Formats: sequence, structure tokens, C-alpha cells
Amino acid sequence: MPRDHRPGKSIRVLLAEDQGMLRGALALLLGLEPDIEVVAQVGAGDAIVDTALVHRPDVALLDIELPGMSGLDAAAELRAQAPDCRVLILTTFGRPGYLRRAMEAGAAGFLVKDGPVEELAAAIRRVLTGETVVDPALAAAALSAGPSPLTGRERDVLRACVDGATVADIAAGLHLSESTVRNYLSSAIGKTGTRNRMEAMREARQQGWL
Repeated sequence: MPRDHRPGKSIRVLLAEDQGMLRGALALLLGLEPDIEVVAQVGAGDAIVDTALVHRPDVALLDIELPGMSGLDAAAELRAQAPDCRVLILTTFGRPGYLRRAMEAGAAGFLVKDGPVEELAAAIRRVLTGETVVDPALAAAALSAGPSPLTGRERDVLRACVDGATVADIAAGLHLSESTVRNYLSSAIGKTGTRNRMEAMREARQQGWL
């Protein structure tokens, strides 16, 4: 249920963005809106929930790719621990898979960063009233793309491929056997239509499945 927000009361916003200059600029621009107050700013995903529990924002404005924890994972944690806080994802990466995952995590909105600040301010007001706000072009792309074909374990194995990790490294990190890791990799390569695990990882990231 959306939080009861009385007219004349400032909308309290938590801003999570790892780029300090952009975070400061967004906070400054949003602060110019007469009914919006940025009450907290964080640069890492694993600081979002604790900060929200302290400052009790009405809306959490989250980037996706953050150190410590992704904005999508933080959105799911906020839904569990601060259900009154509405989540609006603001990202550079307008990928259909990210949109689906954001909605599954309980986000109330999803916008890309190339829009005007007036549009962002309007979206903050709209999600607070209970609306869902999604970039129209991205919504259409998500519908046409369909859900991710990857299982949870296949995603875990592909994520572990970063920095050239070997099969043995992945197996040790995920507490799996090497043969099981190879099976997951083979399946993920087939599902992404790629030739090897690095291509599979890049394709999955491009689609927003990781």
C-alpha cells in the first residue's frame, strides 16, 4: 500500500548512486523541487537498507549497478524490511531483463537516466500515489523480449566468469563440482546462442539477465 502522504508535506527521497558527481547533481536538482527533499545519499548498494531504516524515506531512487549489492537486490530487501518505501529504479542501462527483474523485486518504477529532471520528479510523485511508472519504450521491449531463459544457478555460474575465472575457481566459489559447473555453462551457452562462456556472460549482461 502506498504511504499516506499529506499535501504540503515534502516527499522524502533516498538517493543511491555510485558516481559522486552525478549523485550530487541529482540531489541538487531534486532539491530545487518545492515538494521533494533528499534526506539521504549513499554510494553503495549494501548501505541502502540500513540508511532507509534510519531516515525512513518515502521513495528510494536506486541505480542498478552499485558496489556491494545491486539496486535490484536492494529493492527486494527494501520490500521486506521497509515496505512503506516506494522504489524507483533509475539506470543508464535500459535493458528489458533489468525491467522484469525490477518489477519482480517490487520496484514501482523504472526510468533511464537520459530523461529530464522534471520527468524524474513527476515519477517520484506518481509512485508515491501508488502508480507504476515505466519508460514506455523499455516496457514494449521487455514484452517482446520475454523472460530470461536462464535458471538461477546458470546466472550464478555466468556471474562467476568475470575476470577470467577458471572452472575450478567457479566450482570452489559456488561449492559445486567442476562437472556441474561445466554442465551449467554448456546450458547457458546454448540458451544465449553464443560460442563460449565469456560470450554467454556478455550476452546475458546485455539482455539484463545478470
